[in-house]
Amino acid sequence: MEAIRACVEIKGVVQGVGFRPFVYDLALENDLKGWVLNDEKGVTIEIEGKKDRVNKFLSGLSLPPPIARIEKTAILYLSPLGYNDFEIKKSKEGEGKLALISPDIATCKDCLNELFDPKDRRFRYPFINCTNCGPRFTIIANVPYDRDNTTMSSFTMCPACSSEYHSPSNRRFHAQPNACPECGPTLQLFTNSGKMVTTHDPVEETIALLKRGKIVAIKGLGGFHLACDATKEEVVAGLRARKYREDKPFALMCRDLEVVKSLCIVDALSSNLISSRERPIVILPRKIGAKIAPSVAPFQKTLGVMLPYTPLHHLLFGQGVDALVMTSGNVSDEPIVFKDTEAFSRLRNIADFFLVHDREIHTRCDDSVVKPLKETVTFLRRARGFAPFPIKLNKEGKHILACGADLKNTFCLTKGDYAFMSQHIGDMENFETMSSFEQGIELFKQLFQITPEFVVHDLHPDYFSTRYAMGLDVPKKIGVQHHFAHALSCMAEYGSVGPALAIVLDGTGYGEDGTVWGGEFLEVSVQGYTRLGHLKQIPLPGGDKAVWEPWRIAAAYLERIYGDFQELHIPFVKELDLERWSQLKLAVKARINAPLCSSMGRLFDAVSALLNVRRSVN
Repeated sequence: MEAIRACVEIKGVVQGVGFRPFVYDLALENDLKGWVLNDEKGVTIEIEGKKDRVNKFLSGLSLPPPIARIEKTAILYLSPLGYNDFEIKKSKEGEGKLALISPDIATCKDCLNELFDPKDRRFRYPFINCTNCGPRFTIIANVPYDRDNTTMSSFTMCPACSSEYHSPSNRRFHAQPNACPECGPTLQLFTNSGKMVTTHDPVEETIALLKRGKIVAIKGLGGFHLACDATKEEVVAGLRARKYREDKPFALMCRDLEVVKSLCIVDALSSNLISSRERPIVILPRKIGAKIAPSVAPFQKTLGVMLPYTPLHHLLFGQGVDALVMTSGNVSDEPIVFKDTEAFSRLRNIADFFLVHDREIHTRCDDSVVKPLKETVTFLRRARGFAPFPIKLNKEGKHILACGADLKNTFCLTKGDYAFMSQHIGDMENFETMSSFEQGIELFKQLFQITPEFVVHDLHPDYFSTRYAMGLDVPKKIGVQHHFAHALSCMAEYGSVGPALAIVLDGTGYGEDGTVWGGEFLEVSVQGYTRLGHLKQIPLPGGDKAVWEPWRIAAAYLERIYGDFQELHIPFVKELDLERWSQLKLAVKARINAPLCSSMGRLFDAVSALLNVRRSVN
């Protein structure tokens, strides 16, 4: 039968996910010769052999390893060269890089079986991984995804690990973070004063500390968690006090799905989400009588729950531990801490002990948060397990940097028909978050070789993200109104170019007239928008202060509706400091620090204050 040669270029998440070993096995299975390598675009394959075998090989590529994602495949048929065997070539570097990078993936079943097998050489090794699981995005510094370009470059593989790494039939063939107790990262336990705890097993010692009511800072994939026993109210309340986090719910990590079901109402969709390889925090309805400390999620009917996603997490649920608070290792409003020195400096007044390891985290990345809604899933925070995998666009375009807003920031870079959304960055309220934003943009530009031709920013002149954009040496800068951007985002999700009616309801956003928008009815298309209507504007007494003290907004609404409302017989008025309000009213009349606002979020705040649900927030 006629022999042919095919050159195959594959784009997608195909590096560091066992794709080359998969190709190698598929080639041998079909008696084909040639080679496969990682390059800046993804994976390139050359195969030659009998035509029917080549076609069978090409069909087999449609069933890749579980965490691989094929986005594009290009095939070119050529004259045979007479290859003698099939080999995996050394990765190729060059220009125009567009290799997609895998997110970090939860520990697979095969690795878990080895982790708890006393006969396995990686028994209880907290950094076990293979091509189907483990760290990816958080350890990579450059592409292609090879060990030398990751934070594992400082660990030289022992002969046993090296043999696995170079054996095409092994699950760890070219698994870049491959390691074992002989050659890989190790754990250390420290007090918050920096003294190393002498122990034969840092994990067992940590479990004992947690059961005794201690708070432990634990280094994970994308940063530190603050962990404590979720059933001990005094301990959880103490963590709240130390972290300056009065009411915002803490996330829980549970031993397994059965524990989750004992605490929450779990349907099929929720079960699949919480057990997925992405392992997000899932917001679930809380069961009445759930045996969890009240301070875990005060005033809430839901719990944010996740399952263990690293070998270390699985090991921590020994000795009868069922549920741990596992909240981001930071002081409230700061980004998650991801470097050891920074952790000891910033968390020593929160944590009693530190469980750390010597595998460096290159990129900080928080846990993702999702909420099931009927048969769909809503992202509240897209980070670990999902970033930096891109969103596919319906057409190719320019290289664009979109800087996002200053609250709950993420940025986005586009190249071709991909939009690379960053992990959650946070609120631009401190130097650390601003630095994280800038460093993240530089990393994405490097990883995906993007030089922005346009930069897009919010209209708010005082936003850090706006000032950053204006300071860039980029050919074109475009300001986009906040709520128009919301509408375009929704349209893009559904592939619409408009025209459409967009009803955009949120807390704040700089309007083109200089007032605060947030209750908007817009006629939109990709060309622009017309503001058709909005909620009636009211002044915000004290400006941003009113957001934290919504009684001010409630009083402003009453003043707008009733004029002199002091004779109203309602609890809100009876408890109002009328002298203070009189002073604020004078400032409002003089238009001193009282911007006009049409925001639905502020209307909700006002109703909350009027009903005495919340007169102030933290």
